[in-house]
Amino acid sequence: MKRLGYIIAALVFAIDQLVKYWVLHVIHLPERGFIDVLPFFRLTFVGNVGVSMGLFPAGTPMGRWFLVIATAAIAAVVAVWITRERQRYDVMALGLVLGGALGNIVDRVRFGYVVDFLHLFWHERSFWVFNVADAAITLGVLLLLTRALLAPKG
Repeated sequence: MKRLGYIIAALVFAIDQLVKYWVLHVIHLPERGFIDVLPFFRLTFVGNVGVSMGLFPAGTPMGRWFLVIATAAIAAVVAVWITRERQRYDVMALGLVLGGALGNIVDRVRFGYVVDFLHLFWHERSFWVFNVADAAITLGVLLLLTRALLAPKG
């Protein structure tokens, strides 16, 4: 069962890093700023120095390394949790969280920020700019919460 979680984590990590490579080195989004895709979606480059979706910015070197260490600690806990979890869907959800966390850790170590670029908006209302790793983490956490709330008690 744990192999499934680690495979999902590796896939999320690889997809996240490949898409970020494409954003940075193929379409050169940092130089372009943004690219409109749909009336409610664009690619917008953001070097995110905060936690997921820009929350709690840490713009200093000490803050950066604190976030690296904190995220690595969370990733380690999730990696151990995968080895102990018996529910298939929970293992899959944990794999999403682990892969996303690792993708964002690599960015923070390499660049000093996380590469965010997926930007949803509606008319004048702009939502967060995020990345594949953030989406995987969010989906994994929502799946875990849903299973915890809906699981039979006892």
